[in-house]
Amino acid sequence: MRTDVQCLAGDPVVPGYLAKTYWWAYVHPRAVRLFERKWLVNLILWGNFGRLRDAALGALGEQLAGRTLQIACVYGDLTARLAARVANGAHLGVVDVLPIQLDNLARKLPRDAGVELIHGDSTALPLESASYDRALLFFLLHEQPEEVRRATIAEALRVVKPGGRIVIVDYHRPCRLNPLYWPMVGVLRTLEPYALDLWQHEISDWFPRGARVAAARKQTSFGGLYQLITVTV
Repeated sequence: MRTDVQCLAGDPVVPGYLAKTYWWAYVHPRAVRLFERKWLVNLILWGNFGRLRDAALGALGEQLAGRTLQIACVYGDLTARLAARVANGAHLGVVDVLPIQLDNLARKLPRDAGVELIHGDSTALPLESASYDRALLFFLLHEQPEEVRRATIAEALRVVKPGGRIVIVDYHRPCRLNPLYWPMVGVLRTLEPYALDLWQHEISDWFPRGARVAAARKQTSFGGLYQLITVTV
């Protein structure tokens, strides 16, 4: 099965906040060429990319039967390693609102990887309700304004089946004694204008009211700078 980009519900428009705020990281072709370097992604995460990637994959499971969804493309080898865990006859889909990111991912994956690349908006996924067994959001929510973040979480909860799992990895407010506390305040205020929301709120604060959530477990790492949340729906 070839790895091709599919558009399941018309051409989604690139959100204005994304084009304005993150053109330098995701939208411009030069940005893709610059950031698609594993060493650079690892540097941005203070040497923790591999640990955070492996923690996310571990939370999803060793062998992934059924249907798995990754919401938003990720620089580095996360998706390739995720695809390697998909069981024979199972399915992996990756959805992103930016065609340039889907094209970049398609170039990284083997043509016979069998990963479905879906052009769609995380706030209005072109997918049926309860159609996936699990979903992964890896450093996505901190890049979204609050109303977009709420909608993204609601959509992830909608498309995952009862008894399924959602894994979220993102920033978290570190311990004050963490030497990166104040440097990260400066970095995030300058480059990631929505990220400090995750220092001031629990991600569960943005779950929709009355959401179908059986359990949510949070783990932090690197002095509290990062969090991994496993949601059972």
